[in-house]
Amino acid sequence: MKIRRVAAYGVCRAADGSVLLTRGSDLSSFPGVWSLPGGGVDHGEHPADAVVREFTEETGLTVAVSGVRTVVADVIALPDGPVEHTDRIVYDVTVTAGELRPEADGTSDLAAWVAPAAVPGLPLLPFTARALGVRCAAPAEVAPDDEPVHRTGPVQRFGAYGLVTDPEGRILLARIAEGFPGGGRWHLPGGGTDYGETPEQAVLRELFEETSQRGRLDGLISVGHRYDPAALGPEGVPMDWHVIRVVYRVHVDEPVPAAVTEAAGGSTDRASWFTPAEVAELPLTELAQEALANAG
Repeated sequence: MKIRRVAAYGVCRAADGSVLLTRGSDLSSFPGVWSLPGGGVDHGEHPADAVVREFTEETGLTVAVSGVRTVVADVIALPDGPVEHTDRIVYDVTVTAGELRPEADGTSDLAAWVAPAAVPGLPLLPFTARALGVRCAAPAEVAPDDEPVHRTGPVQRFGAYGLVTDPEGRILLARIAEGFPGGGRWHLPGGGTDYGETPEQAVLRELFEETSQRGRLDGLISVGHRYDPAALGPEGVPMDWHVIRVVYRVHVDEPVPAAVTEAAGGSTDRASWFTPAEVAELPLTELAQEALANAG
C-alpha cells in the first residue's frame, strides 16, 4: 500500500553547538533511531505551526521558527508494510521557553541535546543525517508501480512552484483555466508533486509542461499553505483540500515562446512572459502576489 504525508521538523542548537534530537519509541516505525523533533502536519495547519506544536509535544520546549532550512522528500518501505512518501519541511528554530522532558506515550521516548561530535555515532533517520550534514547510507530504493495512493478523509496536496525569470528580467506566468479555483488569474508555474518525486524535480517538470521552458533552480523563496474548505473545483465539486506549497527561484537562461503542453492536464490555458510593469496590471493569484512581494 502506498501512502503520502507531509511533516515538519526543526533544527535547534544550543550555544555550544549541540543539537536537540528525539529517539523513536516502541510505538514508532523505527524504535531506537534518532530524529529531529517534529512530525505530521495536520489538515489545515501551517507547517510552521506544526513544528512548534510537535516540538512542545516531544520535548516540552516552546520554540520560534527563524527560517526554512530545506525541503526534501523520500520514499521508505515501513516495517509494517506500507510504502510511505513523506514531504519534509525542515526549519531552523530557537527555544523561547519550557523545560526539556521526554514525550509521554508517544512515538518518541527521549529528547536530548547531543554534542556535534556525538551525532555521527547515533542511528539517525536518513533525512535527519542529511539535514545535519552527516554521511549515511541512502534508503533502499522502492520500485515504482501503478498502485494508486491510499487516501482516507480530507486530502493534503503538496505543490512546488517557481518564480521564473529570464536574462531580460521578464517574469513567466501561467493562467489558470476557467472552472478551476482561481480561474482567469495568472499564477506561478508549478503544481502538485508526484509520488516519489522531489519538489525540485516537480517544479522543473511542471515548468516545462505549463510553459515549454527549461529552467534551473536558484534557491528556495518560501513555504506556505492554503486551506479553503469551501473552494469549488471543476464542475462545482467541493474540494476540502489543504495545499502546502513551496516556492523556488527559477531562472531560464534560454527562453523560448511560452506555450502550454498537453501534459499540463487542462488546468492551465495560457502561459506568457511579462515585464514587471506588465505583471503589475494583471489579475494575480494570492500565491503569485506573495512570491513577488517576498522576492523583492
